[in-house]
Amino acid sequence: MISTASPHDRIVITGIGLTAPNGNSLAEYRAALLEGRSGVRDYEIRYVGKTLAGVCDFDECKYQKRRNVRRGTRAGSIGIFCAHEAVNDSGLDWPNVDPERVGVYIGVTEHGNVETENEINEIKGYDYDTSVWSHHHNPRTVANNPAGEITLNMGITGPHYTIGAACAAGNAGLIQAAQMLRLGECDVAICGGVSESIHTFGIFAGFASQGALAVNDDPARASRPFDKSRNGIVVSEGGCLYILERYEDAAQRGARIYGEVAGYAMNSDASDFVLPNPKQQARCVEMALGRARMSADQIGIVSTHATATESGDIQECTALRAVFGDCESTRINNTKSYIGHAMGAAGALELAGNLPSFTDGVVHPTINVEDLDPQCDVPGLTINEPYETNGVTSVLNNSFGMLGINSVVIINKV
Repeated sequence: MISTASPHDRIVITGIGLTAPNGNSLAEYRAALLEGRSGVRDYEIRYVGKTLAGVCDFDECKYQKRRNVRRGTRAGSIGIFCAHEAVNDSGLDWPNVDPERVGVYIGVTEHGNVETENEINEIKGYDYDTSVWSHHHNPRTVANNPAGEITLNMGITGPHYTIGAACAAGNAGLIQAAQMLRLGECDVAICGGVSESIHTFGIFAGFASQGALAVNDDPARASRPFDKSRNGIVVSEGGCLYILERYEDAAQRGARIYGEVAGYAMNSDASDFVLPNPKQQARCVEMALGRARMSADQIGIVSTHATATESGDIQECTALRAVFGDCESTRINNTKSYIGHAMGAAGALELAGNLPSFTDGVVHPTINVEDLDPQCDVPGLTINEPYETNGVTSVLNNSFGMLGINSVVIINKV
């Protein structure tokens, strides 16, 4: 795919670092997606009891000391791990990168609930005596954590902030980074999304009260987007951070380029706290296509947001038909069927899982579709088995969230 943007405006991905419930590197993660290997397991959390979750298993102390893990947050640990892995993957000469010219833009769904719940549970044993309240509470729960934890750990002195964009946050982090690079505010951006959601009982209880928390005797089959027997969301943790650079800088140093940020868009439903609006979702996709100067039939893969809730899946499929209904070569897939819903990290992880298609030409499927809901039967839907193409040159990544926030990112092969 040939870009029409000026060299300075071309933004590319040169590094990826991640932890997912089924892999701690892009290679491990991609292999799991092609093999149909789920990362959902049995899980138990206070007050809620036994449930299911996507749980990550990475070395928290690979890039920080144990005392800093205890002082910080789970989201911070995920971010630190993914940021270092992304930098290593990028091939940047990190010791000689100007730390003042590095920006950190991290998307989150929510932050601080885990730490607050844990601290309240702890002082309960002291008859709620607030004199024993942790002095680490404030830095743990401020909105710029975990981006701030990454800068502290890595000695980055450029701008950092988190972006609260519900479950559209992973895309939002990447969009913000691309914009800041184009504005000249930084030369290297660490961006994407992280989630520590499984460590708060509140999110499980909240989805359960909505009747939207998945239940299944087999954890690996619990997350079932598009299937008639789907019964809700599997809550997951995880993170995926990218290194973004201007194309001219990446090319000059001979960097491997995963893809180019061709287009993006964000908009709002303005219609409901929870229920999605397919008209506005379709509009967001159309805006991203317009900014990329692409037509719908040029998209090779559409990575769906679908969470395995009945209304959410159906509404998104309505939007997909409106835009891609006549696109014979476009394939549509879903990653939550493997790892559950990683909230603020979801969009970033789902995009990463599809980028290797630029190299191998294979579309990973949506798994656990045993009885396709007719209302989710959209053209190009790839289910249960990988699909081999004649080549993939573009990925469109949908990521939507509560309060009607929508985000779309398009990445093209370079």
